[in-house]
Amino acid sequence: MATLVPAAPAVKPHDRLLRPPSRRLFLIPSTSRTCSRRPFPRCRSMMGGARGDGDFGARDPFPAEIASNFGDKVLGNKDTEHKILIPNLAALSLAQQQISTTFTQPMPEDHAQQLLRKVIGWRLVNDGAGLKLQCLWKLKDYKSGVELINRIYNAVESTAHYPTLHLEQPNQVRAELWTASVGGLTMNDFIVASKIDGVKISDLLPRKRAWA
Repeated sequence: MATLVPAAPAVKPHDRLLRPPSRRLFLIPSTSRTCSRRPFPRCRSMMGGARGDGDFGARDPFPAEIASNFGDKVLGNKDTEHKILIPNLAALSLAQQQISTTFTQPMPEDHAQQLLRKVIGWRLVNDGAGLKLQCLWKLKDYKSGVELINRIYNAVESTAHYPTLHLEQPNQVRAELWTASVGGLTMNDFIVASKIDGVKISDLLPRKRAWA
């Protein structure tokens, strides 16, 4: 007895119109560009390993370049004006500023509080004679205290504005800064404090105990 196999349904012409169109993939050579799949793709050139979004910068031309009239051989405006911007006093760190002898009165306490954020480990003290800057270091031994005093002296020698240094107990150094001529603090004190902050002290500090 023959087995009847149902025939496959015939594809009607209008069914083909309802099928979604097949996707076509286009291969782009890797040596041209690679793009990220974003609404607004950002592309970068891969030719020769150079990036299309590389660093941008500028510099003043060297004297030899000016003499070669390189501006006539490149695209752009050769008459572009170049300006060298010299940072003002506010842009320099305290340690880079110079000591001044023009101060005639101490700075207000609120100004000193703002400058206190630019130095490390210092605090404001008032012993009745005016505001002072004070800093304490606890070192590993007496010899380290003497060494720190020598390093501080070498760091501020060029300023001729010296702190008062005390070697207290067997291993503690205390430094105080103020401008005696005005009876309080001036910018000079913070400049010197910033220079002292640059003194290396890591080899003078007590060793931390390591627990097993």
